[in-house]
Amino acid sequence: LDSVEGTKGRAVMLTITFVTDGLQLAVRREHNDSQSVTDLFRRLYLELGPNTFPDLFPVLLADNGSEFSDPKSIEFDANGNRRTWLFYCNASAPYQKGSCEVRHEMIRRIIPKGVDITPYSQEQINTMMSHINSYRRKTLGNKSPLK
Repeated sequence: LDSVEGTKGRAVMLTITFVTDGLQLAVRREHNDSQSVTDLFRRLYLELGPNTFPDLFPVLLADNGSEFSDPKSIEFDANGNRRTWLFYCNASAPYQKGSCEVRHEMIRRIIPKGVDITPYSQEQINTMMSHINSYRRKTLGNKSPLK
């Protein structure tokens, strides 16, 4: 888990990277705060259900950003049932989520650092991520994450 910021205080993207196949999802959020992250995981849990959600997200790895500062609301549903495990990288150790950072470099080729994300719709972000996830990678045997 990580956030991609454009302009400070404006819309951001939460990225979720599936390490085994290199697939990365990006979800637009209006603000870079913990409430928007917990709301997103509540929505995913409701849409995917208690059987599928833990299969897709058994463990989450995040940095120490303030948007991930409410681990209980991410890890547990409203009834106190565990839905995932959230772990944090060591401070100043971005290499611990290296595949996520590499994908962010690809995002930055399309939306350069400092460019406001607010004008981009979720549909446009989905199109961007489809292109990024279609890109062949040596680490995947010259296949794309979508293959």
